[in-house]
Amino acid sequence: MRDILTVSMLNERIKSLLEEGFVLVWVEGEVSNLRRPASGHLYFTLKDSKSQIRAVIFRNLFARPRGRTSDFALEEGMSVVCRARLTVYPPRGEYQLVVDAVEPRGLGALQKAFEQLKSRLEAEGLFAAGRKKPLPFLPARIGVVTSPTGAVVRDILTVTRRRFPSVDVLIAPVRVQGAEAPAEIIRALSDLQIVPGVDVIILARGGGSLEDLAPFNDEGVARAIARSRIPVISAVGHETDFTIADFTADLRAPTPSAAAELAVPLRAELMESVGTLRLRLIRCRRQEAERLRERLAGLSRRLRDPKRHLADIRIALDDYSERMRASLAHLRAILRREWQNLSLRLEHRSPQLRIVEQRTLLGSLGKALGVVWEKQAERRRGRVRSAMALLDSLSPLAVLRRGYSITQRLPDGLILRRADSAVAGQDISIMLSAGRLQAKITRIFKEQSDGEGKI
Repeated sequence: MRDILTVSMLNERIKSLLEEGFVLVWVEGEVSNLRRPASGHLYFTLKDSKSQIRAVIFRNLFARPRGRTSDFALEEGMSVVCRARLTVYPPRGEYQLVVDAVEPRGLGALQKAFEQLKSRLEAEGLFAAGRKKPLPFLPARIGVVTSPTGAVVRDILTVTRRRFPSVDVLIAPVRVQGAEAPAEIIRALSDLQIVPGVDVIILARGGGSLEDLAPFNDEGVARAIARSRIPVISAVGHETDFTIADFTADLRAPTPSAAAELAVPLRAELMESVGTLRLRLIRCRRQEAERLRERLAGLSRRLRDPKRHLADIRIALDDYSERMRASLAHLRAILRREWQNLSLRLEHRSPQLRIVEQRTLLGSLGKALGVVWEKQAERRRGRVRSAMALLDSLSPLAVLRRGYSITQRLPDGLILRRADSAVAGQDISIMLSAGRLQAKITRIFKEQSDGEGKI
């Protein structure tokens, strides 16, 4: 009898044959019919001049923004090379590529990736003039991130020695080309943040093609420059070359030598400026002394014969003294009369008896007040003791004294209440009744139920 297959069985056999025969393939083509549904997966058609094939990129394969499988975003009409496995979708009987990596094809794609990254970082504000830091007037130490071999280091050292020999130059050696270069540049920028005395950083490299300058178009390098608390001068490539690092840095120099000139002032010019300021200061001091001498001469002319003025002052002083004595005598007479009147009135209204009565009443009130105050104080002491007992029972320290502990996740300090809030290998801090422990999670036992409500 003939072996009759259903459509589903046939599609499953075809799927097995294709997946076993094409485990991993590299396919070159042009992107078309690009779709981004709400699921987050990326669907498109890869085609050339004669054929086409469907392709998909699943969202869970990349921890990157939607639609990005590398340092660029797929766009309609882009020429790419895809690494994928071939499979069949049985419900429709269609075969397709499941892509796990995409690379641009040709210089145009690299330029496209550069423009896309530039637009995205500019939208985030990394190129804004408001976040650019000013360069120090006279840096004590300059950090240079570049290759330790080559003309760039020699040019920077030559310029700094010529302009200001006493400036300290610290070289942070990195590779400036290749896949490992971005990580080394990021690490060097981070290390210079903690080196004491570094006032400005020069990120430098000689000229090259767009592929050669790729490490300076890396997003991680751009964000490391933006995070730097020290001003960064970008001197990458020739004067006509522009990189993402140039836009992110606090200042762009056309060449490494120009970067050194921008970072270090010319010592001879500073000495000339100091000399000019010294002469200006001497001239100003002389002018001020001359002005004071002229003012003193004018005052001297005005005080040429002060005897008459002093005689008028003496006469006026005698007059004021006589008037003051007469006023004081009149005031004493008035006050004496008022005092006599008050003394007579006080004799008619002697307060002695009233003082005795008020003193007796005051003594009684004082005793009563003492009794009431003692009762109030006792009640308040009782309430304070009750509140202290309640506060002690609610205190987390009392819980810790009973043998419990508080566990915090490091470094964010989150208090762990569930086992699935932490991961293996993570550092934790354990607070005890007396002291604190720091530990590392080696294994996690998640909460399980035995079916009867017990854990």
